[in-house]
Amino acid sequence: MRSASAMGNCRRGRGFLCRSLVWLGLVLLGGVTWAQTCLSGADIEPAVRAALEDVAKRYFDLSARGDTAALQKSSIPPVASNFGGVENAVKENQPNFAGASVTVRAPFLLNAGGTEPLTRAEFLCGVFGPSGQTTQSAVFVLNNLPPGKYAVAILDVRGKEPWTLTVVMQEAGGDWKLAGYYARPSEAAGHDGAWFIDKAREFKKKAQLHNAWLYYREAIALGSPVDFMSTLASDKLYDEAQAAEPSDMPANGNVVELNAGGKTYRWTEIFPLAVGNDLDVVAKYASSDVSNTQKTFADNVQMIKALVAKFPELREAFTAVVARAVTSSGQDYGSMLPMKEIK
Repeated sequence: MRSASAMGNCRRGRGFLCRSLVWLGLVLLGGVTWAQTCLSGADIEPAVRAALEDVAKRYFDLSARGDTAALQKSSIPPVASNFGGVENAVKENQPNFAGASVTVRAPFLLNAGGTEPLTRAEFLCGVFGPSGQTTQSAVFVLNNLPPGKYAVAILDVRGKEPWTLTVVMQEAGGDWKLAGYYARPSEAAGHDGAWFIDKAREFKKKAQLHNAWLYYREAIALGSPVDFMSTLASDKLYDEAQAAEPSDMPANGNVVELNAGGKTYRWTEIFPLAVGNDLDVVAKYASSDVSNTQKTFADNVQMIKALVAKFPELREAFTAVVARAVTSSGQDYGSMLPMKEIK
């Protein structure tokens, strides 16, 4: 599992970092605009900063021990009552967290004013320049956010593999309660974000824009602890990725038609997926029915072959291709073929 909130999982790499975020598992209507403020680093009173770091470390320690009961008890009511996503994330990440060392980055203190949920709360943290973000700034954008005082703490975890754990806390009754939980790897297939950026630029120089765009996406995912935070580095990388985005691949919700074996496939998503030290590419397409697995497997194979035939450059960047047929109800069936077996 790569991340979780009260609503469950947000798979890395989908739709540029899962931008359709559901905040804290709440479905809220309406909202008006009120003042939003943010403090970070030295702007936070030392005692408050120390308290936030201590609470964040405590939530990590509970995660490392797999103590989901204590985490649930320490959560705000909307999270505690819909705790499945957090619980699954804790259980699946515990082997990597147990015995790991952890460092807490300077936390952020967010204050959402007013009496009604904010339709779109935007927090500008740190020092900004005439052109916008600087190396000392960050922006948080949260939808349907109830008024209150929140804190965001990012922990760098050094276990069997490097990860980040981001905990969102809300002040309630003098305590900092758990309001969001997001765990993400900092490496994929044994490489960090900087390596993927270098490879993306290499692919771009060779006019392999499809490979470049997919590797940029992986770099963005690895460098972003959560989807609702942006920095100068992430903004620049996103702009660089956008410049390489090909028009013949699905992105930002558009669908691409791909013909294979006399059939037209409605191709909806593509993203990299690390499996151990291998990097695969996953292509999802719309299907009316996946109950006949033999037929769906044959469709998946056709889809894979058509994809690689149309974009042969993928052979250089990925170990295997996974095709997933997905119905309108969310049922799916996937098949994987190693590149060397795709003729």
